[in-house]
Amino acid sequence: MLKMQSDEKNLTVFLTGELDHHKCSEIRKQIDARAEQERPALLKLDFEDVRFMDSSGVGLVMGRYRQMSLLGGRLQVVNVPENISRVFRLSGLERLGVM
Repeated sequence: MLKMQSDEKNLTVFLTGELDHHKCSEIRKQIDARAEQERPALLKLDFEDVRFMDSSGVGLVMGRYRQMSLLGGRLQVVNVPENISRVFRLSGLERLGVM
């Protein structure tokens, strides 16, 4: 189960392990449902315990960025390990201003 924590108008999602196609699909559904329900001003994706991420993880972040824009909120990516940060830089995610 995905750990999520709400406080005030923020929703923090603690991601763990490997973010591949199969896992990202399930995570996306859970985050989207909770964000639709709570409509947070800020959605934080915490990558501290992520060991591996492929392009599906990039898609997960991009999709949540779009979702939060539609909900009138914003996205922030926090605690990104160096190996994951490299994937973000190569994909251009840094330009979104979420890190």
